[in-house]
Amino acid sequence: MSIILGIDPGLNITGYGVIETVVGNNKLRLIEAGVVRSHSETLAPKVREIYDGVREIIATFSPNAVAIEELYSHYDRPRTAIYMGHARGAICLAAAQAEIPIYSYAATKIKKILTGAGRAPKEQMQRAIQLELHLDRLPEPPDVADSLAAALCHFYHGKIS
Repeated sequence: MSIILGIDPGLNITGYGVIETVVGNNKLRLIEAGVVRSHSETLAPKVREIYDGVREIIATFSPNAVAIEELYSHYDRPRTAIYMGHARGAICLAAAQAEIPIYSYAATKIKKILTGAGRAPKEQMQRAIQLELHLDRLPEPPDVADSLAAALCHFYHGKIS
């Protein structure tokens, strides 16, 4: 049995999804999914809220691995990548302090593994997660679906210990 924490990093909303896997059985079970919201107006408190939220999730579920979406930025918005790097750093610090291995996956790889298309839109990703985890409704907000997609990508990539 293994527990994977998937994370979709964001400075205002960080999605997280916790799944349990049974190795050798290929069974998956959704344990919990949600968001960590930062309510502060300035950068340092936002980063602290993300760190504290992720640290609490790690303490609650004791995951064996953290799967996180890699940073991606358009050339016309480099500041976005810089700000996202702060959020991602806080998440990686929380996992590293708990001595949990961190695995990074490109968004295109995650999408391709789950939908067959590396440029799948948010709605298609939500639907893929709903079907894969046998959910009654689409995971909302899309950040939750993206975090669960990262966790499932890690599972399907075969890096479960």
